[in-house]
Parts: sequence; structure tokens; C-alpha cells
Amino acid sequence: MFSNSYIIRFVLVMCVIVAVVLAIMSSGLSEIHAKNEAVFNKRAILTSVKTFLPKPLESMSDAEVEALFKDRIQQKVVKLDGSEVTGVVAEQVDMAKEKKKPEADRNLPLFIYKADDGKPYYILAVRGSGLWDEIWANIALQDDFNTIAGTSFDHKGETPGLGAEIKDNPAFPAQFVGKKLLDESGNFVSINVVKGGVSDEMHDIDVISGATITCNGVQEMLKRGLGYYQNYLNKLKTAG
Repeated sequence: MFSNSYIIRFVLVMCVIVAVVLAIMSSGLSEIHAKNEAVFNKRAILTSVKTFLPKPLESMSDAEVEALFKDRIQQKVVKLDGSEVTGVVAEQVDMAKEKKKPEADRNLPLFIYKADDGKPYYILAVRGSGLWDEIWANIALQDDFNTIAGTSFDHKGETPGLGAEIKDNPAFPAQFVGKKLLDESGNFVSINVVKGGVSDEMHDIDVISGATITCNGVQEMLKRGLGYYQNYLNKLKTAG
């Protein structure tokens, strides 16, 4: 029989060995993990303009995604007041961290995709809260800065078959295409996620059945998050 002190020493030694091995593995894999996450984020951004890509996004390798992103995407970071930020790369902006800052201090990533015909699409990143955790989206606008050209949604912990449908059911993001952010007077009104049928064809989409709270979060996220970009977009319209 081993003594209690021997068992304790053995356990402590094993814990130290396991901790060292895990630390080495984590350090060794961190670069791979960072690269995979970067490619995943690039795919999410490009998903919002997938209709205008030179080939289906699903058939692209990671290397092709990175090459397309580098070749076709211009990155900007802007502020609530419409000013541009220098020295910050849009794809490196952590929206979860930015969400914790005062609104005026937040960095807002903006991506401009140039299609084969030279037409630009402006991709805005927004983040909000669903039923259980955070939700986020990339919203692509046509060059009128008003008409939605495409979207991509994701979430951290929404319920499969219900709130998770914002990502898993292609019919949900498809509803946004062609919708308008501005009313007839040019005022920002965003998009309404409504229950019981669409009444405003330009600004309403149908709620996901059984996922009212998540859809309310989507509506709030869009109105607030897209609203942050309006001063900058108005500058672009004036300059154009």
C-alpha cells in the first residue's frame, strides 16, 4: 500500500506534467487556431456578398478565400461621428470588445467588396444579443447605401431549430435582400422583424416561428448597429 504522502506527491507531479503538456500544445496550436479563425471570419464576410463572387464560396479552399479577400476587399474602420480611424485593420476589430466601450469610442469595421463588374458593395458588421447569448451579422449594401444586397448571420448559443435558424435556415437571410434601410424621405428606419405577416414590403421581414426573442434581438441589433454607420455613409453619399 502506498502512503498518503506518496499518493499526494504522485498526483501533484502528474498535474504539473499535464499542465506543462497542455501549455505546450496550446502555444504550438495558437498560430493555427488564429489562422483558422481569420479564414472563418473572412468566409462570413464574403457570405454577405456570395451572389457576386466569381465562384461559389462553398467550393473555395481557404487559400482561395484569403486570395479573394485580399484582392477584392478594401477595409476601413470608422467612428460613430463618421470619421475614419487610421492604424487599425477592420478584420482585426473585435466586435465583442468594442460592444463594451462607450458608443462614441467604438471602432466600426467596414468592408468594401468590388464585384467583377467593378460595382462596390459596402459590408457593415453589427453585434447584438439573442435569447441566450450574443448574435452578430454582416450586412452588405448596394452603392446607394440603402438597399440590402445580402447578409450573413451567426450566434453563440441560440436554440437549434429555433433561434439558431438565423444562421442555419437560408430562407431567413434571403428575406433581407432588396429591403431598404431608409424611408422615402431618406431617413434611417432600419428593418423590422415582424410577427403575423409583412405589411411594409420595403422594411419588414417575417419572424422565425418560435424564436420571437432572438428575432427581437436581430431587429434591435440592426437598428442600433446599422445606425452607427449612418454618419459615415452620409459622408460617402455627399462625396459621391
